[in-house]
Parts: sequence; structure tokens; C-alpha cells
Amino acid sequence: MPFDPQSLRFDAQGLIPAIAQDSETGEVLMMAWMNEEAVRRTLETGKVTYWSRSRKSFWVKGESSGHTQKLIEMRLDCDRDCLLVLIDQTGPACHTNRRSCFYTAIRNDAEVILTEPMA
Repeated sequence: MPFDPQSLRFDAQGLIPAIAQDSETGEVLMMAWMNEEAVRRTLETGKVTYWSRSRKSFWVKGESSGHTQKLIEMRLDCDRDCLLVLIDQTGPACHTNRRSCFYTAIRNDAEVILTEPMA
């Protein structure tokens, strides 16, 4: 059965969360938002494309930084209201120059930085 992005459950702003995960290691790298057109563009080009809520525009990950995300596979959760994009990440995924945006843990009621920016 062919996939139709309109079958997804977007929120009131027309957005759906997309979790980027390294296809080789399983590491969760980041979360961003997609709208229906970003989903279509990602599937058509193989370049992961998000919707920037602050800029109100599309952004292809790595377009300006060179830290690209190549789509390996897109998965839907059971409720069709969240996406998992399995990717091949070039360079850091986080704007802080870290491999992952999830570099802070809460341990014993304190924040602990797990990784430093990449060199």
C-alpha cells in the first residue's frame, strides 16, 4: 500500500515530531519538527528536511553547516503522530557542535554534561 503523508496525525499547527537516530549505532541524535511538505521532501530527496517553527521555513539539515543527514529509513509510530528517521549523520547533529542534542543527563538531582563539543 503506498504511503500518503496525509495519513499522519499532525498537531494543530500542522507539525509532527521527528526523532533522528543514527542508523548504524542506534544513538538518538536530535528531535525536530516536520510538516507534511517536509515529510514529502525528505522522502523524495533523501535529505532530511525539517520545518523551523521560529523561522517559519524549511531547513535541510546540514545545508549551511555541512553536517548533513542522509535518510536511510522513515518509520511511523503506532499512533502515526511521531516519526523516527534513521539517518547517516555527517558531523555533529547538534547546533552546539556535539554528536547528539541529548548530551545532558539528570543524575542524583543534578545536571551532568555527558559529551563535549566535537573538535
